[in-house]
Amino acid sequence: MKTIYYPDDDILVITLSDKPVIREVSQSWNVNFSYDVDGNAVEVVILDAKAQGMFPVVTERCAA
Repeated sequence: MKTIYYPDDDILVITLSDKPVIREVSQSWNVNFSYDVDGNAVEVVILDAKAQGMFPVVTERCAA
């Protein structure tokens, strides 16, 4: 998984897979999902990420 934040445009891109994107779906005006040929999520793009409170991303690790 890889995340890239573009501060000038306030866009957060979360890449889940390197597979080619076959279909893109707009979940809402600022959240878009990309899927591969098998229907698996490949990428999530969030517009106005910081303005919507979705950046910075907070991560936590669970004890195994």
